[in-house]
Amino acid sequence: MSDSRQFIIDQLRRLHVGDAWHGPSLQEALRGVTAGMAVARPVPSAHNIAELVHHVGAWAGEVSARLRGRTPQMPDEGDFPPPVDILSDEEWTALRSRLDDAHHRLVVDIQAFDPARLAERMGTADAPLGTGVSFEGMLHGLVQHDAYHAGQVVLLARALR
Repeated sequence: MSDSRQFIIDQLRRLHVGDAWHGPSLQEALRGVTAGMAVARPVPSAHNIAELVHHVGAWAGEVSARLRGRTPQMPDEGDFPPPVDILSDEEWTALRSRLDDAHHRLVVDIQAFDPARLAERMGTADAPLGTGVSFEGMLHGLVQHDAYHAGQVVLLARALR
């Protein structure tokens, strides 16, 4: 695979696993974050780490579904969950696993996606749904989206350490 899909997959890997240009990857930022830290709210009006992890995973799942032919919609799990203030260690581990699984599935779906369709526009312009752009634009947008939220996770984790 020598088209832009490989570049996007590499950017997603760097963002989620490591060696990102912008700073710590999501996995690096989450290392050492406990369930208690994940639900802490050092900025009262902001989402906590658990909510951000849910959000990033939910949108990875939605983008995967779009690559498989689903009509664009909000993620099945919702854009953001209702506020999360209590989380067991097991629930925190499961939430992180869902994020990793969604990322893995997204990579598989990008690899399987027909490169001839990357320039195809998806839906009409709807900013909340991220539509009205090409499939390639959506994938680059997801990288930008995830980098933004990775930065939030880094700042929240630093505030809690």
